[in-house]
Amino acid sequence: MALNSVNTNVGAMVALQNLQKTNAELATTQNRINTGKSINSAKDNGAIWAIAQSQRSESASLNAVKSSLQRGQSTVDVALSAGESISDLLTQMKTLALSASDTSLGTSARASLNEDFINLRDQITTVVANASFDGTNLINAGTAGFKALANAKGSSTINVAQQNLSLGGTIVTVAAAGVLDTAANATTMIATVDASIKNVSTALSKLGTGSKAFENHLTFVGKLQDSLDAGVGNLVDADLAKESARLQSLQTKQQLGVQALSIANSSTSILLGLFR
Repeated sequence: MALNSVNTNVGAMVALQNLQKTNAELATTQNRINTGKSINSAKDNGAIWAIAQSQRSESASLNAVKSSLQRGQSTVDVALSAGESISDLLTQMKTLALSASDTSLGTSARASLNEDFINLRDQITTVVANASFDGTNLINAGTAGFKALANAKGSSTINVAQQNLSLGGTIVTVAAAGVLDTAANATTMIATVDASIKNVSTALSKLGTGSKAFENHLTFVGKLQDSLDAGVGNLVDADLAKESARLQSLQTKQQLGVQALSIANSSTSILLGLFR
């Protein structure tokens, strides 16, 4: 190849190649600064992008786990509030039963106590029927309990069993038709209500343990999600301080490349002097 040629300018070719390389690096740096990510797509680094995408999916799935745990916690808390109300009602019913067991009571006084007892008894049914959250009632008959998601794969759950606090059940043993119409019935009712109070306390303890389990696991899932998000950031986030310095360097290099290309392009004009 001729050293002095107007058809082939090797210096300009080299300068252009270097300038194109600088422009490409500059575009990459500007993209990192704009997005805040050093790896924004699979073409940047396929392996790292795939790992980060997998962890993003895991983190996003944990949102569903958190939602399930929060629903479970709310459902149990509603059941706890209702159960505490039932316990208070039973305490009042025990007081009435004790008063009604007095054999010296007159007919009118016993009837009044019995009416109050019936009102409290029926309130238990009302409380049980309305203690639902999002369609789930943990203190009514017919509910299997609540199963909350425990992991992102859906292969593990945290379970809280149903505690049936309906009248005439194994926990609240007061019959739905229980009355204090006689001193004998009142005496029997004292023991029945007392046993029901103890049973309800045990049931509420189990529900409270379930609510605490939801709360503890919710805290763990939140920390796990934060760790996953931080891990993804470590993989794909750009060091903006470093990219800023690189941007300045590449801009200077770009200006020098443009100047070098200009010099290379003008070198052929020297050949004109040979023909004067």
